[in-house]
Amino acid sequence: MSLFITFEGPDGSGKSTQIQLLSATLIAAGHDVLTVREPGGTPISEQIRDVVHSLRNREMSDRAECLLYNAARAQLVDQLILPHLQRGGIVLCDRYADSTLAYQGYGRGLELSAVRSVIAFATKHLNPDVTFYLDLAVEEGIERRKRGGGEWNRLDDQALEFHRRVRAGYLQLVREEPGRWVCLEAAREVEAIQADIRAEVEKKLGRAIVK
Repeated sequence: MSLFITFEGPDGSGKSTQIQLLSATLIAAGHDVLTVREPGGTPISEQIRDVVHSLRNREMSDRAECLLYNAARAQLVDQLILPHLQRGGIVLCDRYADSTLAYQGYGRGLELSAVRSVIAFATKHLNPDVTFYLDLAVEEGIERRKRGGGEWNRLDDQALEFHRRVRAGYLQLVREEPGRWVCLEAAREVEAIQADIRAEVEKKLGRAIVK
């Protein structure tokens, strides 16, 4: 059966680690798994990622930022996500449309109804079956990002208050749609978080994925 699973949360919350662990488990169990990230995943989407994340583009307007993220998303949905789901596979996506609602809607303060309309067009109304939100204190997330030594992008470089609005936005989205969201405390041990994720995925699949 096809299954579309997304992971949300601040950079530094451990999304990538949890996705890698889940992907390995699902593949070992015989599932056809596609793992992608946003923005990115296709050559075109990766080029857009470079533009929207570059610290050189500090003058980028909030609306342009929102549209660029959704342009990358539209390409990813059309080229990879939808075809894989239509073949009956499982897609694991590191960020998806909820990131735009949290960062550009709540973080930037763009009109939520307008943001939702752009997202609907970009995704062809494709919604995840389940979304895991790895919640982490804003200060801890930023510190983890700095310690990790990876890409420090234009969104990471925003003021602390921006990141607080983003987290509050995520928590509001969780409250609005509790049937889709699974909120996980990201400060826990990696193995404990993964166990909770696997249990939820097993519910969706209707069978165990670890013997």
